[in-house]
Order: sequence, then C-alpha cells, then structure tokens
Amino acid sequence: MDSGVMGNGTRSDVPVPATVQTTSAHGAGWVLRPAVAADVEVIAELRATVMRADLERLGRYDEHRVRQRLRDSFSTRHTSVLMVEGELAGCVTVRSTEGRQWLEHFYLAPHQQGRGLGSAVLRTLLERTDAQGMTVALNVLQGSAARRLYERHGFVVEAQDPIDVFMVRPPGARNGVVLAPQTEL
Repeated sequence: MDSGVMGNGTRSDVPVPATVQTTSAHGAGWVLRPAVAADVEVIAELRATVMRADLERLGRYDEHRVRQRLRDSFSTRHTSVLMVEGELAGCVTVRSTEGRQWLEHFYLAPHQQGRGLGSAVLRTLLERTDAQGMTVALNVLQGSAARRLYERHGFVVEAQDPIDVFMVRPPGARNGVVLAPQTEL
C-alpha cells in the first residue's frame, strides 16, 4: 500500500508526503502541502485551464464537465497542493488501487510549466513509490505534451484508445528501463 509521512511523523495510506519542501531544477523552492476542502474550486479552475487546449483538440471540452470531474473525484486524503513562493502552482493526487499507485490530477499552472518543476515533483513522488516497490499508473490525453514528461521518467504505454493513453512505470524504471537495485560489495 502507499505510505507517506504525515505531519505528526506517523505513516498513512498516502504516498504524497504531508509537506515536502525542496528546491526545483529551476531554482525556486517549492512545497507540497496537504489539500484542504477549500482547495477544490481553485484546483477545478486550474484543471480547466491546463486541459482546455488538449480537450478542445480532441473535441471533448465541456465548460462544466471539465470542472465537475475534478470535484467528483477530489480527495483531501490523496491530494497535495504545490506551492511556489507562497502561490498555488499546481496539484497532484496519488491513490492506491488495483495493486498500483495511480497518479491523477497532476497539473501545473501554465506559467510554471517547462521550467523543471514538474520533473522535480514527479521525481519526489517516484522516489517514494520506488522505495515501496510499487508500480505507478496514469492516463494522459492523446497528443498531450505531458506524455513526454512521463516517458522521460520511465513510463511506458500499457494501452490506449482514441482519447486516452494509459501508461505504467514499474519501480526503479528510467526511460522505460527497470534499473536493478544498487548493492554494495
């Protein structure tokens, strides 16, 4: 199962740490904090903004549905909010289901994209799932630029349809190759 460190130091079912502070590749410090119920609307807006171009390209954009799908699946237990310099910069949800960790709702504000922040956050999450020996799965829209990010971090296509690409990453994978654990001699 997934486990993360809660603010009180106990383990939980959530692989996303309650609070992680670090410096990303582009130099700005970032923090993942637990989501609270009041975050749902700002995250729903972020989702609508980030996904609009891909959904329109696929003929699937619906002003109400894009927000409602987030509201319907929002979980403070599994969602973390990404903060950069005190500003909401994104979010990520990680749930355990079907023997896997499912990476969902990983959105970065447009002005934060392309600067290494997504890779830094993803690396942090994958280090935790690797340590647990867990496979991570996700789906990304056909033609989405986000697919390249996931491929760089070892995700490979498991299945696809005209709308979605379903990807998986076994523990320790890099660019589709599973790395053997390091042992000392």
